[in-house]
Amino acid sequence: MNFLPQLLGILAAVLILAVVIEMLRRRRMRERHAFWWLGAGLIALIAGAFPSLLDGIAGALGIAVPLNLVFFASAAVLFLVCLQHSSELSEQEERLRTLTEEAALANERVRALTERVEALEGDSPRPGAAD
Repeated sequence: MNFLPQLLGILAAVLILAVVIEMLRRRRMRERHAFWWLGAGLIALIAGAFPSLLDGIAGALGIAVPLNLVFFASAAVLFLVCLQHSSELSEQEERLRTLTEEAALANERVRALTERVEALEGDSPRPGAAD
């Protein structure tokens, strides 16, 4: 195998790992989101460093072209990431709906109390007011 594609694969994997770790460090990504990207980066690093391992796994699975295994694994990881994000999005939408309802109820209580206070102030004379 030509060394240049292997080197580019290793460099790309290291770049992925470095970007994910830096995003974690700067708190731009949460650990549960980084899990899949770190896993994909490590697998890419191993496949880049040991291309014969990829050939062996592809052969064991009955896949004629090892690159097809890479595409399949990449699609599987992206599918799992999308599934995780969809699940979290659904949870956040439900939480937002609940918070919106609670805020509307609190606003209604404040409005009702304000009306009661204004009604009570209207019935009693103000201290220091001339009659």
